[in-house]
Amino acid sequence: MSFQAPKGVKEYVPPQASTFYAIRGAFAETARRAGYSYLETAVFEDTQLFARGVGESTDVVSKEMYTFTDRGGRSLTLRPEFTAGVLRAVLEYGLHRGQLPVKVWTDGPVFRAEAPQEGRYRQFYQLDLEAIGSEDPAVDAETIALAWQWYSALGLTRVRLLLNSLGCTECRPVYRARLQEFLRALDLDEATRARIEINPLRVLDDRRPEVRAQLEGAPLIGDHLCADCKAYHDRVKQLLADLGIPWEDAPRLVRGLDYYTRTTFEFDHPLLGAQSGIGGGGRYDGLSEAIGGPPLPGIGFGLGLDRTVIALEREGIALDTPPRCEVYGVALGDEAARAMFRLLNKLRAAGVAADMAFGGKGLKGAMKGADRSGAAFALILGERDLAAEAVQVKDLTTADQTEVPLAEVVEFLKGKVQ
Repeated sequence: MSFQAPKGVKEYVPPQASTFYAIRGAFAETARRAGYSYLETAVFEDTQLFARGVGESTDVVSKEMYTFTDRGGRSLTLRPEFTAGVLRAVLEYGLHRGQLPVKVWTDGPVFRAEAPQEGRYRQFYQLDLEAIGSEDPAVDAETIALAWQWYSALGLTRVRLLLNSLGCTECRPVYRARLQEFLRALDLDEATRARIEINPLRVLDDRRPEVRAQLEGAPLIGDHLCADCKAYHDRVKQLLADLGIPWEDAPRLVRGLDYYTRTTFEFDHPLLGAQSGIGGGGRYDGLSEAIGGPPLPGIGFGLGLDRTVIALEREGIALDTPPRCEVYGVALGDEAARAMFRLLNKLRAAGVAADMAFGGKGLKGAMKGADRSGAAFALILGERDLAAEAVQVKDLTTADQTEVPLAEVVEFLKGKVQ
């Protein structure tokens, strides 16, 4: 075949896809238990939503977005992250006029034009959770705790929580000025010098070794927090400690998007090498106003499904996933095939995963299919069985075979596989 998936697009096929599906389901349950509702948002948005919300000085907006003009002449962009679109939906549908905080989660593909490598793709998958409408350290701690609990439920033991505060509109301008003064004295390229004037915190996020070497003596935001921000940050850490969740102070952690304020955090996994960040987020109290909404504080995170799959593989963790097939039907003859087809649908309706050999295969070929299916039991049905109104149930682990009346086989198998 001459067609392949586009470069940088991560796809999941069996059997790995079952792990992908399982970790998504585990997150859905974690979010549900904490009162979060699912919502589905647009895959593409007005380009200005991301330009204003994420920040024009960020690499995401300036270099990485997939932007196109539609037939109506409108500039649209495939979502490079979830938060701006989720907040837009909350405002558009008036969810913020009800109980606060609005607690929602979503998931799906995200798109960024990056150089593809393991753990960094052009189409990748994220789990996103947002709590909108409350400025309470307990909401920050709950948000972080939910992600931590999800990682723990998956069995991951090497995840690290990195924690910082980015201050507020009162204390950050003072820090910004100090940081700009420091950065202007460094030997930096013109593009980075331009960034100093637009958003100097983004320079601290630069991954180039020649830049990072010069940042060793940079002033730290933690030394410039106002009393309110310091008390807020201390309360978040206290609440996390109450839950037994360990964190590491990360005074240079700024994240990659402009809308973050106060609490910011990242989850890191050391076995992933250069792409060790597997999730993160923070508070974004000014984002609503930036996209034309009312003052509405919020906090949330995005967790990378792709990197979580890799982390599970690196730790050697195999998740328990529901079997694709529990019972496999082998029918010998046309009438037996009709009866087997009816029987398998009864099994499925009773909650048993069932499949059968199609295409009129003989006994030998059909039993090979039963072995490959992973089923625990095979149902063998021939003309003599039909006449006796019975079916042969073969245990594919022990090779034991039992004749069971057709009218009783559904209940018989339910007791075996459930």
